[in-house]
Amino acid sequence: MVQALSSERRAQTMKTYSVRPQDIEHRWHLVDATGVPLGRLASRVAQLIRGKHKPTFSPHLDVGDSVIVVNAAQVRLTGKKLEQKAYFSHSGYMGHDRMTPIKKVLASRPERVIERAVFGMLPKTSLARQVLRRKLRVYGGAEHPHAGQHPVPLGLGTSKSKGKA
Repeated sequence: MVQALSSERRAQTMKTYSVRPQDIEHRWHLVDATGVPLGRLASRVAQLIRGKHKPTFSPHLDVGDSVIVVNAAQVRLTGKKLEQKAYFSHSGYMGHDRMTPIKKVLASRPERVIERAVFGMLPKTSLARQVLRRKLRVYGGAEHPHAGQHPVPLGLGTSKSKGKA
């Protein structure tokens, strides 16, 4: 009697689903950064390349999608960040620290600003570095060489009157 009851219970329990590498489906998304706040853009892109928007998300597998970001030079920085924010780097020697203003980086290499913001929102693991390197493509202008992948445009919304009636 006890044996029969335990086997019935086992039949009623749910099985744990683990996604297999051959079941993972990768897509391409196209994001236009024109007028979108940097943090909002970076958090959405980080979610997409990690795959957190999918029901089959597994933190130990690469289930994310590839993202193409165009018009990186026209990303919006809110508040006084354009004048006040600076990137810090240090060579390892005393007195050799460098503060590079974001205004200078945005003028010379606008792709770096978005790449660095997305990197800051990913976990500091080898899988996250691999995903960032393979799945994020950032371009300063509107042109990109990935038309063959048929990317799906992703609107992040640039409306300033959101939430106001």
